[in-house]
Amino acid sequence: MKSEAPLLTRDRLRKLGFVVVVTAAHLGLFGIMARADPPAALPDPAPPMSVFLFRPPPPPPPPPPAPPAAIRGGGAPAAPSRVHVTPRPPERPPELVAPPTPAPEPALIIGAAPIAGPTPGMGQGGTGAGTGTGDGDGDGPGSGGAGPMILRPATSAEIQSVAPPPVRGVRRPPGRVVVNCVIRIDQRLDDCRIVEETPRGFGFGEQALRATAFFRYRPPMTASGRPIAGQRVTTFVSMGR
Repeated sequence: MKSEAPLLTRDRLRKLGFVVVVTAAHLGLFGIMARADPPAALPDPAPPMSVFLFRPPPPPPPPPPAPPAAIRGGGAPAAPSRVHVTPRPPERPPELVAPPTPAPEPALIIGAAPIAGPTPGMGQGGTGAGTGTGDGDGDGPGSGGAGPMILRPATSAEIQSVAPPPVRGVRRPPGRVVVNCVIRIDQRLDDCRIVEETPRGFGFGEQALRATAFFRYRPPMTASGRPIAGQRVTTFVSMGR
């Protein structure tokens, strides 16, 4: 017959001891928790707060300025001071200094003046042609050469054709321009300048300078008939329509 196995083996005893230890640990933990103080009650929530918004009062007005303190002093007020100004000596007029070179001789004027002059005019003198170191061409008493002479003036149509564009076709009052030019050997006028313009502001001066291209002047001649270049002449340009 086989013998029966024992009920409590080592393995079963070990497991039983482990269960006993775990059970005793839980019982000890429950005992500690039972002896601890109960948890404190939570405090009641604070009552709700009411917030009221209001405008701050305006700042007080600034205090009025203090009245100026009265100045006390003795004696009468001082007399006003007087400023003495030294009178300036009278200014002397500036002295007129004579020019270093004499004034140029007036240019020869050819043309009819609008009014008669108070004194008789002087004719164009000739260049002598005598013996000596002068400019003469021969022997004997000299005879004067010929002065400049106008050969062809500008016509009214030619003068009107050279009117400046801004005033071309515009009705203008009658006018007159005096120009001074140099007579060239080929009888044309050159280096023209405006001497007088009446009336101003209508473009008569520019028109007269353009019209000098139509004038023809014979230059002055010596006794032998040789033309002299560089002679200036003053002529009138009428601007009547």
